[in-house]
Amino acid sequence: MRVIFAGTPEFARVALARLLEAGLTVPLVLTQPDRPAGRGMKLQASPVKQLALEHAIAVAQPRSLRLDGKFPDDAAAARDAIAAARADVMVVAAYGLILPDWTLTAPRLGCLNIHASRLPRWRGAAPIHRAIEAGDDETGVTIMQMDAGLDTGDMLLLETLPIRGDDTTATLHDRLAALGGRLIVEALERAACGGLRPVPQPAHGITYAHKIEKAESAVDWSLPATQIERRIRAFDPFPGASTTCQGETVKLWKSHIDSNQRRFDAGCGQILSANADGVRVVTGDGVLCVTELQRAGGKRLPAADFLRGFALPAGAAFESPV
Repeated sequence: MRVIFAGTPEFARVALARLLEAGLTVPLVLTQPDRPAGRGMKLQASPVKQLALEHAIAVAQPRSLRLDGKFPDDAAAARDAIAAARADVMVVAAYGLILPDWTLTAPRLGCLNIHASRLPRWRGAAPIHRAIEAGDDETGVTIMQMDAGLDTGDMLLLETLPIRGDDTTATLHDRLAALGGRLIVEALERAACGGLRPVPQPAHGITYAHKIEKAESAVDWSLPATQIERRIRAFDPFPGASTTCQGETVKLWKSHIDSNQRRFDAGCGQILSANADGVRVVTGDGVLCVTELQRAGGKRLPAADFLRGFALPAGAAFESPV
C-alpha cells in the first residue's frame, strides 16, 4: 500500500507516525507552507513536515491545489508530484487546504479523511473545540471517504470516546489523535483486502464546527456559569478565554462551578471573593470559581500565585465585551 499523506498540525503528525510505524510506504507528504512562529517570527515547518524530513520523505507545500485558482503553478507542481508518487490512496488529516475534485480521484482508492468527531455531528474546522463548548458527553473519530462536500462523504470506520468533565481541547485532542492514528491503520489494512464497507452519513443530527475566532475568547459574564466553564476548557490552549479587569487583559484557564446556589445582589462579572481557593465571579446564572489565571505577558498561575501580583480589591469586577 502506497500512501500519500496530507496534513499539517500535531493531530496529523500522530497519524503519519502511526502509518510509518505500521510499515506503510509513504512516498509523498503534502503540508501547509512554513509559517512565521515564536518570538522571532521565524519561518517554522509544520509538525508533519518535520516528521517527513526525519524519514526522508518528499514534501510538497502548495499554497493551493486549485488548478484554476490564485496559485496555478503550485497546484500543477502538486499534481505532478501526486502522479509521480503512484499512490494507492491519500490519507488526509487536518490539512488546511480544500481538495478539489481532481485530487479526490487521483489515487486508486481515493482520499480517506481522519475527522475528529462522530459524523455527521461537528462537520467542519473545529470539531474538538465545539464538542466541549456544547457540553457533549462523547465524541470520536470517523474515517471517511472524501467527496466534494464539507465532511459529507461515506463513513468507513467510527469509534467513540467519552468527553470527561475536566477535558480541555488540549487533552481531548491528544486522545483523539491517538485514536485517529490507530483507526487509519486499521482502515488501510481493511482496504488492502477489500474489507471496507462505506456507510452513508445519517441525514439527521448534522451540526457544523465553525472555525474558532480570536474574538470569541472574550468572556460574556451574562452567560450561565456552566457555559462559561465549558468555553474556558474549549478554548484551552487556543485562543484562551479572556476578560478585562482594571484596564488589563486577564486569561482564564481553569474554573469550576461554585456549589453555593444562593442568589447574589451583584451584577454579572462582579467578583465576590478572591483568595487561594480561586476568584469567585457572578455570572448570568450561578457563580464561577476561576482557579488558574494569566496576566498579559505572564505565565499561567494558580489563583494564589496570581493574586500576589494582581490585587483584586472589594468591588472589583471582570468586564464583558461591549
